[in-house]
This record gives sequence, C-alpha cells and structure tokens, in this order.
Amino acid sequence: MSTRLATGGRLIDRSKQQSFTFNGKRLTGHAGDTLASALLANDQMLVGRSFKYHRPRGIVASGGEEPNALMGLGEGHRFEPNQRATTTELFDGLSAQSQNHWPSLETDIGAVNAAFSAFLPAGFYYKTFMKPRAFWKHVYEPFIRKSAGLGRAPDAEARDPDTYEHFHAHVDTLVVGGGLAGLEAAKRAGAAGGRVLLVEQSAHWGGRAPVDGGEIDGHSTEAHVARLLADLEAMENVTLRSRCMGAGVYDHGYVLAYERLSDHAPQAKGPRHRLWRIRAGQVITATGAIERPLPFAGNDIPGVMLASAVRDYVVNWAVSPGDRTVVVTNNDDAYRTALALRRAGLAVPAIIDARVLPKDSPLMAEARAKGIRILQGHAIDHVIGGKRVRGVAICSHAGEGGAVIEEIACEAVAMSGGWSPVVHLWSHCGGKLIWDESRVMFRPDPDQPPTGEKGRPMVTVVGAANGALSLQEVLDDAARLGDEPAPQASAEAEAPLAPVWMMPQGASIKHRMKAWLDYQNDVKVSDVQLAAREGFESVEHAKRYTTLGMATDQGKLSNINGLATLSGALGATIPEVGTTTFRPPYTPISMGAIAGQARAEIFQPVRETPIHGWLDANGAEWEPVGQWRRPYAILRPGESTHDAVMREVTNTRENLGLLDASTLGKIVVKGPDAGKFLDMLYTNMMSTLKPGKCRYGLMCNENGFLIDDGVVARIDDETFLCHTTSGGADHIHAQMEDWLQCEWWDWLVYTANVTEQFGQIAVVGPKARKLLEAIGGMDVSQETLPFMGWAEGELGGIPVRIYRISFSGELSFEIAVKAGYARQLWDLLMTVGRQFDVMPYGTEALHIMRAEKGFIMIGDETDGTVIPQDLGLDWAISKKKTDYLGKRAQQRPDMTRDDRWKLVGLETVDGSVLPDGAYAVDEGENANGQRNVQGRVTSSYHSPTLGRGIAMGLVRHGPDRMGEVIRFAKSDGTTMIEARIVDPVFYDKDGEKQNV
Repeated sequence: MSTRLATGGRLIDRSKQQSFTFNGKRLTGHAGDTLASALLANDQMLVGRSFKYHRPRGIVASGGEEPNALMGLGEGHRFEPNQRATTTELFDGLSAQSQNHWPSLETDIGAVNAAFSAFLPAGFYYKTFMKPRAFWKHVYEPFIRKSAGLGRAPDAEARDPDTYEHFHAHVDTLVVGGGLAGLEAAKRAGAAGGRVLLVEQSAHWGGRAPVDGGEIDGHSTEAHVARLLADLEAMENVTLRSRCMGAGVYDHGYVLAYERLSDHAPQAKGPRHRLWRIRAGQVITATGAIERPLPFAGNDIPGVMLASAVRDYVVNWAVSPGDRTVVVTNNDDAYRTALALRRAGLAVPAIIDARVLPKDSPLMAEARAKGIRILQGHAIDHVIGGKRVRGVAICSHAGEGGAVIEEIACEAVAMSGGWSPVVHLWSHCGGKLIWDESRVMFRPDPDQPPTGEKGRPMVTVVGAANGALSLQEVLDDAARLGDEPAPQASAEAEAPLAPVWMMPQGASIKHRMKAWLDYQNDVKVSDVQLAAREGFESVEHAKRYTTLGMATDQGKLSNINGLATLSGALGATIPEVGTTTFRPPYTPISMGAIAGQARAEIFQPVRETPIHGWLDANGAEWEPVGQWRRPYAILRPGESTHDAVMREVTNTRENLGLLDASTLGKIVVKGPDAGKFLDMLYTNMMSTLKPGKCRYGLMCNENGFLIDDGVVARIDDETFLCHTTSGGADHIHAQMEDWLQCEWWDWLVYTANVTEQFGQIAVVGPKARKLLEAIGGMDVSQETLPFMGWAEGELGGIPVRIYRISFSGELSFEIAVKAGYARQLWDLLMTVGRQFDVMPYGTEALHIMRAEKGFIMIGDETDGTVIPQDLGLDWAISKKKTDYLGKRAQQRPDMTRDDRWKLVGLETVDGSVLPDGAYAVDEGENANGQRNVQGRVTSSYHSPTLGRGIAMGLVRHGPDRMGEVIRFAKSDGTTMIEARIVDPVFYDKDGEKQNV
C-alpha cells in the first residue's frame, strides 16, 4: 500500500524512481527521498524494536534527532549498523535491515520482556544478577553480553573498501547550520570581507523555513532562501558545504565537522567521508531547535510522531503518515501541521490542545475556519494500537484526567510539546545556559559565552538555537551580526505555550508506566520518578541509573522532558535540577572518518626525515625510534656494524661528524602565560630565560618521575621552542594540551608540535666551526654564538637557525632548517666538509658519546620509577620555584629515603662490556628465594675513545661508594662480572672541548 500523495513533495523528483530493499523486501521511492520518507511512502510504519522491552518502534522524527529508525545499511564489507533512516538519502540499490529483534521484526521473541516490565524497572541491572556469584561468569555475563548493544557489529574480517580523509581549514568565520538564520549570518559575515565557511548537515538549505511558510519582504520563504544562496555563491570569500555536520567545538576556535561525501552516491569516486579540522576566529552556530515529544500513555506506538516531522514528510516528500491524523499540542506551532495536512487533502479529526485560551490565536482561527475540531483543555489518555496507531482515547487534561471522554479513530498522532534550542555546540566549550520560563526552554546565556583569546566571545548563537522561534525573531537575531537591516516577515502571532510534562496532568501510575521519555532505551516517566525516590537526585546520577539520554541520540528528544519529570519528583525547579553534559560529537560520526587515511599499512606510518633517502643510499642500518626510522650506523661496503660505530665515534671525536637530528621533538609554546606554563612543566625555571638563549630542562609527571628532557630555546618574549626526545614529542605535546585543557584552561598559552616542519642537523667535532666558516654567511665564533645560545641567519644562502648545544661533549652546532631545505643543507655540509674529513654517524655512536660524557638518555636511565634526584640532577631543580609538576610527589617518604638507587659510572675490572640491564647482586635472598640485588646497568657500551667497556647504572648508595667493586650477573644467572663504581663522566669532565 502506498501512502505517497498524488501531488506535492518539494524535495523529490517523481520522474526518477529508485529501488531499495528493507528486510529483503523490494520497495521503491523517488530521487530526493530519505530512507525514512520512502519507508513511510510504502506504509512501513514498524521499523525496529526498542532496546529493553523490544516494543514496536516507528519513525518519530525527520532529522538527526530520530531515536527509533536505526538501520543496518549495506551488505558484506559495506555493512554499517545504527544508521538513521531519517538522514540516509535514498539511492538505487540501497539495502536496509531493521535491528534489535529475533527472529523477525514482526514476530520478536524479545517482546516477552514487556510482560515482565514490572520486574525490570530503572536500575534493575544494579540490583539483579548478584547471587549466586558462581552464576555470574557462566550464566549472567554471557546472557548480558548477548543482549547488550543495538544492531550487530560488522564482520571483524571484513575490510572497508571505502576511503576517508581529513581536511584542514582556517577561516575567519565558521557558520554551523544552513537554515534561514545561518544563511543570513553567513551573508553578513561574507559582506565584512573575511573568509567564511558555512556548513549544513542535511542536503538542503533553508531549514524549516520553506516548510513552515510565511513571507519575507513580500516573497515566499523558499524564494528568499534561494536568493540568499545565490548571493552567497557569488561571494568568492564564502564556502558552502552541505551534508556537513558541525560535530564539536573545542578551545581556541577549534571545530570538528563531519562531511558525508558519497553516502548518497556510493559509486562515486573519491573519499566517502571527510573529517574537517577547522580553526576559526569566530564560530556562529545556527543549529535550530528540536521539537519535544509529549509524554502520554502509548506515545511510543508506531504512527505517533513529532508534529514538525509529520509536516516535513507531507510538504517535503509528499508522504502521508495516515489518512487521519490527530494533532496533540501545548503550543500554536502544531496548528501549522494540521493546516498542512488539510491542504494536502488529509483528514484531521481533532486538535487536542492542553491549553485553555481566552480567545483564538490567528493559527487557531485559521484551523477552525478549515473545519478542524479543536478540543481545548484536553489530553490524550492513551493511544489505541499495538504495532501501529488505530486511535486515541481523549480525556480532560486538568486534575487527574478523569474518565475517557471519547475515542477517535486515526492512523497517526502528531505531537508537539514545545521546542528545545540545539545548544550542544555552544555548551561543548563552556557556554552556559539559562532557563527561559516564558518559552519553557534552556537557551544560551548571553552573559556567559565561551571565550577565546583575551576573553573575547568565541561562539555566537543565532536563530532558533538562541531561542528565537518566530520568523521575524529569527531574522532580527541574525541581523545583529551585521549592519544590514533585517528583512521583514509576515507571519501569524502565536499564543503562549503551556508547559506539559505529562498527559493528563495528574496521570495515574498506570499511565506513567506507559508514557515514554526515551524511546530507544525504554525509559518511562515512572522510571525517572522511581530514581528520585531511590535517592538519585543529581541529574547525572539519574541519567545513569535510568539510562535516560544515554543512547545514540544522546537525549535529543528525551532530556528536557526527563529533567522536568525529575524536578517534579524532587519538588525543585527545572533550573535547580540543571542539565546533563553535552559532549561531542553532536550526532555519531563514522570510525572511518576518525581514522582518515590511518589504516592498514599506514595505520602507524613509518616516519622518515628529509635526509632519509641519502642515508638509505649510503649504507644506513635502520632502527625504529617510535614511528621514526633512524640510522643505527652508516656502514661502508664489507664493514661490520661494530666497526662502523667505532669508526664514527673516533672520527667525530677527532675530526667532524654529521648527525641527522630531525627526529628531535620540537614544540612551540606561545602566549602571555607561556613562561608561567613552562615553569610548571619543567623542574627548573624557564620564565627567566632570555631571548636568544637556551636552557636544558627536565620534565616530570605528577608522580614525580622523570619522563623527558631537552633543550628549551626562548625565541621572543612570548615564544619558546621546547626540544623533546625523538620518540616523546607526541606524548609530551599531548601532556601539555591535557594540562592546559583540564587544569590551566584560563592561561593564555598555545602549543604546536612542529617536529616534522623542520630538519635538524648536528655538526659535531673539533672542526665543526671550521666547516660553517668555510660555507659562510654567519658569524659562529665563540664570542658571537656562545655555548647554550642560538642565532638565525643564512648558511650558503639557506635560511637557518643554529643552536650552540651539544649531546656529544664536543664542539657542536645543531642547525634547524625548514624541512624542504634539509636535504640541500645536508648535501652542502657533506660537500664542503670533505676537506675536514666529514663523516655521518648514527644513533649508536651518538649513545656512546653521550655515555662517555655521563649524559642521561630517557628510556635508558629512566624506566618510570626514576626521579631526577636519582640521576644526580639536583642542579636542574629550581630552588626558587614554589611548585612544578611532580614536586610534592618527590617529597614523599619513598622518594627521599636514603637507600634509593643512584646514578654512577661503571668500569669492568677486565675492561669488558657489561650486559645491558644486568643486575648487581647483593648478599642474601628475598622472600621468593631470589638473590638480592643492589643495582642495575642502564647503559653499556665499548668506548673506542677510552679503549674499554663503560657503563652507567643505578646503584644503592652509589655516589658514596666510589672505587668499590661490585658484581653483576650475566643472563645465565651464575657467571659474574666485576665492575668498579666510578664517576659517570668518563670524558672531558670539565667540558673544555664543547665550550671552545
């Protein structure tokens, strides 16, 4: 049976028929249909089952707020669960399956749960399955796991054939929402001359305005929208993206948007989804408002829909949800649905209005003029039907409702409980809400906006999202963003809304147990009231106890009704109860979009420096350092790895070595509070560092343990460049952002990981300065560029920044250059350096030289239990600062005990090399019968400079035991090696070679 109307349908193309399947049954629709409108056009009212009771569920809404019509789309490798039929555009060959039932949608054995609903109230899972405990693993847990979840997960072995991408954009103004308010706001922002990006989550522009009607400046709203679009498309500084949802707003104007590029055309080439990473100077949200359901008994039966959704299906897609539709409301907007139905030639047996008004509003008068019966002061006692609506029973709304007055036969119920502004994006980054008593809604508080740089408002809300519901209010609200006056609208004045949180007003417990708040999770009015009686007075606690708003729609339809029900049960006002937390994304986004191109072999792509190609072609033996590949050594033909390493160390000490240090982490920290921020991150003082100077720093976590070290360079008064270990840049940057977002969110600090934007080359050895002087372009003398200083200039015409720092103990210059110049600079250094016996070296030579100098290596001398004091680095801990991360933890008794293992140097008595990680044995055994230990080797090498094995280690009371010989066990546990405790600095203790 088709319910497609003979005429109308502003969004469909009747000349293009499209075939699709639902649960294996072949159906047809038109181009422009959504899956939901096509199902309704085929009279498919039953589309799924609820989670807990497996009750029949039908389509309720027409947009992203839909809680019921969740489908499994596609087949095989393209199968995707939990996709909303209301936002899925129909295409030829679409395959959809309903979810959460067995063995079939029509006959679901899980529906037996409804018969036991009295035993499955809110929070039953917290009270059940406790005893006998032996049943949990083998009985309860398998049953719960099988019952949990919505839909079925895709086959784990199936590989998604589609591609996805990330896209970065920087704009002056981002407008989220392409309805009337968003279009007007974008036009004004575009006229101001900045770069503007306008995103709209649906495929169509204009929002509700073309459906709801009215005139603007003497033209229809649809014509006005078309003119706005034409104006925007003519602006070169404005970009329009449809099918693109604003998913989340974060600090500093960072916004995520989710674009569905080819869901509606699966055979199209290119990526399927795109995740936009947007930096915006100003964010304007014009996200509209969502109509609220009305709680009454049976309001979940298929055919009970939002009044605005019924209007959408009739006007946009020429679909009738039924020949006879009863409208039930507490506001005037639902009358527009009744009038739209009558214009389409459909019957409206009655409008049930809970209000008693002294006189008719213009919309009410128009409805009466069309012969529509209006019952004021009445309510729906209950809906008649099971798998679809067959009628409604009417009663008085006041008091306890009383007896049923009459029954009205119908196939659909259009309900309207008022409107809730979509404030999610405003709230994501800290915007506060106020309760508007006159309009019965939470809306953005203009006095408490999310703020950006220097306290300026970062997010502005316009239109219905700001509580402006009438056509003229929307236009006026958008007009405040520019100098152009607001267009003038002609629309009917509306009578005030009356808050209705239950029908009838004093409904019995029997009715409250059948009135649904959360359709997806089967949360009833009675469940929230029970939660209040059981002590769950916090809205967040009640949410979790009842699962209200915890499903895939995140309470878009249920939250306000749930809050009102909770406030009534507690005898509090709705503002006193408050709201739950709005978290991104606004609606679900695909895992593919989140991953982007990071999949298969590039899930964790190997990272290569700009000099990787030269090193690979010249004998590099690679080792992984995090995701980087670094040369362990650069072998010559016929040479062993050991011989290559010895050669590289010797030549660097005697002549000149080059190291590709591009993997070194580089993080820019900038802002008025940057110095204060770094003082908290590092153990020593960074705010006193002068521009042009460098300082070595240690970084600990909140438990006091050393996690990173590196050189910090001050670029200017508000800018620092922090160097980290090669494998630590991402982790340290994430830690910086974590502290800034969670603890010091009001500090004006910005961070950026610029590791890959620069190449870095260490020019090391006694001839290093001669090489740079031979190339020419900068004064690198000791007087001009002293140790721990930096300078910018050019070498051989290449712009560089040179840091006078050393990790080898030799005269050293670390030259930073934009990544695109790195290979050119390397080639230049190698060519000119031949006269100075230049030789590249790898990471093992680097490690040997730093160990000869007693320099620590994060990950070698540290293992997550080591504090700076263990390594003799007390000199790098400021005595002036009152606090830094880890300071208090380092004062705990365990951190200050006398017998902690401390860093020392180790030399084997016979000159051999100690095994890495070997333990120093002690007298006696522990409680497990194992030999006691008193220390361990952290780093061990053969030093070609000293001609013997050297090592660093952590030993109990180590610095107090200089000269003492202790024994280390080899891997067999029985063979012992004797080693003497010595100073950890083996080479050039006074630093004369690095300071020349």
